Amino acid sequence: MKTSFKTVALIGKYKSPEIAEPLLELAKFLEGRGVKVLIDRLTASHIDSCPYPVLLLEELGKQADLAIVIGGDGTMLNIARTFAPYDVALIGINQGRLGFLTDISIETMFETIGTILEGKFVAEDRMLLQAEVYSGNSGGAERVFDVLAFNDVAVNKGVTGSMIEFEVRIDGQFIYTQRSDGLIVATPTGSTAYALSSGGPIVHPSLSVMALVPVCPHTLSNRPIVISSDCTVEIVIRSADDPRAHFDSHSHFELRTGDRIVVRRYSHTISLLHPAGHSYYGMLREKLNWNRE
Repeated sequence: MKTSFKTVALIGKYKSPEIAEPLLELAKFLEGRGVKVLIDRLTASHIDSCPYPVLLLEELGKQADLAIVIGGDGTMLNIARTFAPYDVALIGINQGRLGFLTDISIETMFETIGTILEGKFVAEDRMLLQAEVYSGNSGGAERVFDVLAFNDVAVNKGVTGSMIEFEVRIDGQFIYTQRSDGLIVATPTGSTAYALSSGGPIVHPSLSVMALVPVCPHTLSNRPIVISSDCTVEIVIRSADDPRAHFDSHSHFELRTGDRIVVRRYSHTISLLHPAGHSYYGMLREKLNWNRE
């Protein structure tokens, strides 16, 4: 991760015209600090006569040292997947309630961004998952889908409501055959998302692990397990009426019996920058309404 931020990309929540005003104010602030400002193309569509260079996300990833995302956690998830191959740190500014990933408010963004530009921040390197789907038509050998996930990869039953049956292998070793509503493979970042609501553990983001969390398993002995991120997880669909794979609830793939989903750690990480004094445990207390001291 670069620690000197000379070129900053600004990205707003898509289809949100109200982003334009705070984004332009932030751009002027950054210019005043001697920083070159670039704007995402879709974000710029909400700005009349945008006075800053407008680029596609991939070009921003190649040119920027830092990306500031104004929106919510969903927007941050999308940008993190896109910027993962590039050495670009991310900062999240939330429009409303502070999120797990976007933890800076619009009201305090000038002060906070200013201190970050001075080198006063807490950095977290977060892992992502790379998921591949192999078609059962050719013995599970033909790759038909390839995508990144920042939170999780989830295999679920479809709209029919019937349980699905699937086999799970870790590093080629058979673990179990399970009947359930699905299975979630979550990163530490995703441990506070879908996996948490399904009874999974909260995992500190500094850990390099994956959590496998069953969704409403038929057998109560099927419990969540945490494994090394060096492992490769394989999920093979054995019986299902309408199975689907979801990736951060952003991308999805319609599965068929015999399809194989392979999940492993992505080779790049993404760096999130937080204000000085940021505490992960403090954030959990606030977001999950834990008792305060």
